[in-house]
Amino acid sequence: MRSRYSAFALGDEDYLLATWHPSTRPASLDLDPDQRWTHLEILSHTGGTPFQTTGTVEFRAHYRQQGHRDVLHENSRFVREDGAWLYVSPA
Repeated sequence: MRSRYSAFALGDEDYLLATWHPSTRPASLDLDPDQRWTHLEILSHTGGTPFQTTGTVEFRAHYRQQGHRDVLHENSRFVREDGAWLYVSPA
C-alpha cells in the first residue's frame, strides 16, 4: 500500500499499473498533475502475512487540489501472485 501511495505521489503510472491485478487493471491512467498527495494514514489491515495470499488495507490518503484539502478513504483488497502483492479493488 505504501509503495502504491508513493507512486501516486510521484506520478509513477507504470508502477501503479504493474502493481494492479490484471482482472481489474485499467488500460491506462490519467493522473492529475495538479493533485498533490500530502500524507498517508494506515487505519487497519487484514491478512497479508507471509503465509496468506489475500489481504485488505484501510487507509486515508490526504491530498491538495486547486488549493483545497481532501482525503481519499478506502479499504483496498490485495492478492499475492508469484510473490507480489497486487491491488484488486476497493473492498
